[in-house]
Parts: sequence; structure tokens; C-alpha cells
Amino acid sequence: MTLLYILIATALIFDFFNGFNDSASIVATAIASRAMSPRRALVFTAVSQFIGPFLFGVAVANTVGQGLVEPHAVTVPVVLAGVLAAIIWNRITWWFALPSSSSHALVGGLMGAVILSGGFTAIHFDGLIKVLLALFLAPPLGFIAGFIILRLFFFIARDASPRINFMFRHGQMLTCIGLGLSHGTNDSQKTMGIITLGLVSAGVIPNFDVPLWVIAVSAAAISFGTMLGGWRLIRTVGGRMYTVRAVHGFTAHIASTIVIMGAALLGGPVSTTQVISSTIMGAGAAERVSKVRWGVAQEMVIAWGLTIPAAMIVGAGLSWMIHLAYSG
Repeated sequence: MTLLYILIATALIFDFFNGFNDSASIVATAIASRAMSPRRALVFTAVSQFIGPFLFGVAVANTVGQGLVEPHAVTVPVVLAGVLAAIIWNRITWWFALPSSSSHALVGGLMGAVILSGGFTAIHFDGLIKVLLALFLAPPLGFIAGFIILRLFFFIARDASPRINFMFRHGQMLTCIGLGLSHGTNDSQKTMGIITLGLVSAGVIPNFDVPLWVIAVSAAAISFGTMLGGWRLIRTVGGRMYTVRAVHGFTAHIASTIVIMGAALLGGPVSTTQVISSTIMGAGAAERVSKVRWGVAQEMVIAWGLTIPAAMIVGAGLSWMIHLAYSG
């Protein structure tokens, strides 16, 4: 039971940092385009994140908790090692201001811990394929959506006066709320799945059914992380790729909401940071390909590609150390 309490606390810390890192990307374009003040944008996003999972269900939690690993291979120490690995990798990438994926880190950390404990046969490969498809297809879909939607806006507003920028700027208040709802629906559910998995492994609940209190504390943790904001990543996503204007922010919010909410309703965990970064790049490329600083985008892709294997190694090492300490 002591390990279970540690697991729950660690999962909520991961959720907090998930909000601290990923959710900052939600407000980056709104802040960069001066649509909202930083504090107002973060508050709007945090409140909508908390509400999201209560409105749209827990399909992603079911995928993470039931579809990724075989039940016989799951113990509380294994789950704890996976979550700790995700936290460590997230802190490393945060230090270098690289918007890596908390989702990738969690999947990689859990896989590494499970493989060390139960071998490759402990991985539920059908579920793993579903998770990997969601993680790796979401960024290109976000890029395409951002590209198409901005071109559509340019076509619709081709004869409009410059005052239309007022609509794009202030429209981001609504799109921030929509994106916050989709992010809370997708990302906080990963923590719900991990905590519920730990409760089942410890025999506290008989089967995988996410309790209401788990939904509430997970939603609260990610919202609190958002309130504090990951300012390093806000600068990277909101300014380093190119000079973001109101139309880019409005486009990125709509495109990201479509991709993230669609994945959440289908039970596919995705990386909010990856999707938003991709939609921003798509919107910039739709205006002019040379507008995007592709060197920054390359740094992000490298960080994304390293995350799963790096987190697997960390997860396996932590699993070995926890089992060694636990058996001792």
C-alpha cells in the first residue's frame, strides 16, 4: 500500500508537469499574437482542461490502462518505474527548452519497465500499435489541418479589410477554451489510466473502471500545472518557429482541437505539444514555406524521435532499481 500511495503521488506529479509543459503550448500562439495576456490565457485553459474529461469520457484512460500491457505483467513497482522515467525525461527536455512529448515519455517508460519485468511477451502488441499510430499520425495530420485551414481562411477573407484581424485575435479566447477541453480530455486521462492500473494491480478495485475521484484529482493536477505555465516552451512554440500573428494562432487552435479531440474520442493518446507545434508549422507553411524556421522544427523532431527509446531505457533501469530495493 505504501508503494501504491507513492505511485499515485508520482502519477499526479507527472500530470502536473504534463500541464506545465504541454498546456503552455496551448496558450503560446495567443500570447505571441497578443490576443490575451499570459495570465488570462493560462486561467482560461486551466479551467477548460479540468472540465474536459467530465464531459467527454475516459476512452484514452482505458487504452493506456488496459490496451498497452498484459495484466499479469503489471505490478505497482513496474507502473511506478514507468511514470518516474517519464518525469525524468520530461525534465531533461524542459531544461533544454525542447517541447518533447509527455505521452511518448509515458509510453516508453512503461514499456521499458514492463519488458524488464515480464519480457516482450508482456506487451500487448495490438494495443501498442493503436497507441503508436495515434502518437505518430497526429503530428502530420496537425500539419495538414493547419495548412488547409489557413489557406481556407485566406480564401474566405481575400476581400476583407484589415479589421478582420480583430476577429482572429479575439476569437482565440474561444479557441483557447476549445483546445483546453480537448487537451484535458486527452492528456489528463493518461494519468487516470496509470492510477487506475495501480489500483487494480494492488487489488484495491476488482477491475479496470476509472473512479470518479481519480478523474477529479487527475484533472486538477494538470490544470494546476497549466496555471503556472512552462514559459521556456511558450517562447519556443510561440516565437522561435516564426513570427506568429493572430490568424496563425486562430488557425492552429482550430486545427489542433480537431485532431486532439478526435483522437480522444477514439481512445488514441496523442501529444498536445506535437500536434500544436505541427499545426503552427502547417499554418506558417501555408502562407510561405520559407516563413518557418525549419531548423527549430528539426530540433523538435529529434526530441520526439528520441523520447520513446530514451524513456524505455530509463524505465527499465528504474524498474530494476525499484525491484532490487523492494526485494531487499
